[in-house]
Amino acid sequence: MRSLISTVNDLLTPAHVIFWDFDGVIKDSIDVKTEAFAEMFVQFGSTVTNRVRQHHESHGGVPRFEKIPLYMGWAGINATPQSVREYCEKFSKVVVKAVIDSPWVPGIIDYLQDHAGEQYFVLVTATPQIEIEDILSALNISQYFREVHGAPVEKSRVIEEVLLRRKCSSSDALAIGDSVTDLRAAQANSVPFLLRRTPFNCSLQADSEGMMVDDFN
Repeated sequence: MRSLISTVNDLLTPAHVIFWDFDGVIKDSIDVKTEAFAEMFVQFGSTVTNRVRQHHESHGGVPRFEKIPLYMGWAGINATPQSVREYCEKFSKVVVKAVIDSPWVPGIIDYLQDHAGEQYFVLVTATPQIEIEDILSALNISQYFREVHGAPVEKSRVIEEVLLRRKCSSSDALAIGDSVTDLRAAQANSVPFLLRRTPFNCSLQADSEGMMVDDFN
């Protein structure tokens, strides 16, 4: 256990700026959102709900504004701007409390508390901006992040702008995520990437030649 803690610290502490994803990195909430998406379309049968589950689990980091119109199409629902907005609002009501109540990724709170004053923490998530701010406030962890960026801002754009503004080289930053979207955002900016392994990103683990951890404990 001591060598694992040393290894995790060795990976994280040299970075001047760390870009954190939320679901699957800070909270183990991927399955919560999977079931919330599936519940919204359960009336359209198991074929649709299973397809929704599989897509969400393999496309973490993609905003709901992109996923929901796709899922509506699979269910045969006309995805007008108003109907998409209604489904997004319905999803938000279902999922916020479930995310707040979901388990912490082991070790994350200790790391945030111990290093927030030394490193520049930026939260970058596909969760809508107002919603993630409410979640962070409810969890009492807003103070650990110097910046919080939610959807619809693109993750790669956030990383690019923060590095420029902070005058931080890519090699002095680190992006931590659990999805191919997180990986691509890091790669687009030549930022080292740390994959948090979960049961939902096995294919990404198999293809990855980079750094991986199970938790921060």
